[in-house]
Amino acid sequence: MNDERRKHSPEQDSSSDSRSEGTSRPASENRVDGAVRASGTGSLVRDVALYSLARLGLVAVLALVILYVPRAFGVEIPLLVAVLFAVLIALPLSLVLFKSLRRRVNEGIAAVDERRRTDREDLENRLRGEGRR
Repeated sequence: MNDERRKHSPEQDSSSDSRSEGTSRPASENRVDGAVRASGTGSLVRDVALYSLARLGLVAVLALVILYVPRAFGVEIPLLVAVLFAVLIALPLSLVLFKSLRRRVNEGIAAVDERRRTDREDLENRLRGEGRR
């Protein structure tokens, strides 16, 4: 009976679920299950890579600024010191500068986490025999 309610939930009425048991996934994920999963994970990987590269780029730019601006005034700063200060400055600065990227990464991680949780619940239900007719 619980299985029947899941099959006919409002979230899934507009989708054509090819699997026999219902899930609590949004309708957009049920349409093309494998393709949505791949694109969701792919976009997360892309966003994480973009965010990481942006932060590394910020560290590099700051290190160059810290290294070469004082040279204009005749002061030499060692490379290691410049990089360490660049990392320390880039940490809070990247939170402000790359806020939208960070939010996309967080949303992607949350979506993957929710998908894993739902898949685990489905698997546990099937192993208990609740997912079969």
